[in-house]
Amino acid sequence: MIDLGKRNVLGILVNVVDYEAATEQVLEAARQRRSFALTALAVHGVMCGVLDRTLGARLNSFDLVTPDGQPVRWGLNLLHRARLRDRVYGPTLTLRVLERCAAEGLPVYLYGSTESTLARLVASLEAEFPALKIAGAEASKFRLSQPGEEFEIASRIRTSGARLVLVGLGCPRQEVFAYAMRPLVDMPLLAVGAAFDYHAGVLRKPPAWIQRHGLEWLWRLSLEPKRLWRRYVLLNPAYLTRLAAQKAGLWRAEPPTPADDRPIAFSV
Repeated sequence: MIDLGKRNVLGILVNVVDYEAATEQVLEAARQRRSFALTALAVHGVMCGVLDRTLGARLNSFDLVTPDGQPVRWGLNLLHRARLRDRVYGPTLTLRVLERCAAEGLPVYLYGSTESTLARLVASLEAEFPALKIAGAEASKFRLSQPGEEFEIASRIRTSGARLVLVGLGCPRQEVFAYAMRPLVDMPLLAVGAAFDYHAGVLRKPPAWIQRHGLEWLWRLSLEPKRLWRRYVLLNPAYLTRLAAQKAGLWRAEPPTPADDRPIAFSV
């Protein structure tokens, strides 16, 4: 089990952690009915936090930020000699957490995506984990929250009996949602990105060799070129350039200052 705390990657604080330690932290918070926010960040997520310092400060307040993408793991190893042998990939972490939730009888709540994807996801998860208790599933409304709506959502989650929430709104919307909801629910919130689509069978999973070599971005780009080309064509080179500058000492990569406590609008 590896858990060496947070390290600075382009000003975003990413945990040097493995699957076992990340899973145990989530389960411990669920058992204790304790608020906890986790996100699994690939290059896109890191760069969103770099370019939006308010978002970056919110990401840095998360309890656990895992290196979802291989280039983020490489960044930890390059900058901090972390010697991580594997990333902590959101879809895989999701299955590991759900397996433990099923074994321990901890109900889960699904928030995000569409009604059709959620229906397929619930069926898939129930088939893979027959003992899993799904306390509720709520599709995204694809709009910004209204004043006070966060309290209504939190009430639905709490009264469902859930002990853990999986959030699938896409980056960075899901991170802003988890940040806003964390003070309102006494359970972990896991922002797991494309895990909903992958496990529902909506997106084809890349071959293992593509994942090992950090080429999942190319796989996703080939599947959704019109939607994702800016994300990968512009942000990937920017990430590598800044990583080299941080390693060479040409850029200090100061973490953003903590976000203020003003009410925020978030995607629901």
